[in-house]
Amino acid sequence: MAELRNPARIPTHPGELLREDVLPALGRSKTEIARLLGVSRETLYKLLRTEQTVTVDLAARIGKLCGNGPGLWLRMQAEHDAWRASKIDTSSIPTLDAA
Repeated sequence: MAELRNPARIPTHPGELLREDVLPALGRSKTEIARLLGVSRETLYKLLRTEQTVTVDLAARIGKLCGNGPGLWLRMQAEHDAWRASKIDTSSIPTLDAA
């Protein structure tokens, strides 16, 4: 049986996966990876520091470079964002019913 993720822990940001696992396995410099992705070094560095979200465009580029498509990268970003959104206090906002 698969172990469930601890719901109290924020899901991994895709930039963290790139930084910790993918880039070391590729054995290329960050400058070269940025060039291959067609993004600025600044964009790549922000992503690796988890300051940049994975956009549709960036997911397509990373997915092509890694050979696994954009889905993984977009799902990781969505899970990360949804967890963060769930922590925002919305208690003062009413929930309306559609007529």
